[in-house]
Amino acid sequence: MTDPMPTDRVTATPEAVALLDRLSAKHGPLLLHLSGGCCDGSAPLCLPLGEFRLGGRDLCLGTVAGARFCMSDDTFQWWRNTQVILDVIQARGGGFSLEVPDGVRFTVRARLFTDEELAGLADPQPVEII
Repeated sequence: MTDPMPTDRVTATPEAVALLDRLSAKHGPLLLHLSGGCCDGSAPLCLPLGEFRLGGRDLCLGTVAGARFCMSDDTFQWWRNTQVILDVIQARGGGFSLEVPDGVRFTVRARLFTDEELAGLADPQPVEII
């Protein structure tokens, strides 16, 4: 019997991967950050890597299409039992996220991990400040 594939804390829809591929071809390596704030709490910010200053309390949950996906440790407490699923919707968002000029917006959904999946997941560690 083989071990099951590890479960990722963050994943993306094909539409989100295609958009990230397009944006990274234009802007280089990317960073996604989910603020957890009330206004755009489910809309991660997408910026060129190095354009957003990560703090000592930020965690990297993984990568999607080569882009690091991060959030603060207190936001992670709300998401710790769920898989973050990055998606794209047709909407105009505020802010400086790279996808906004295209009339789309990244958004996140969640899927609860099973007990077995949770048992095999380690908590993310603080990111190296870049």
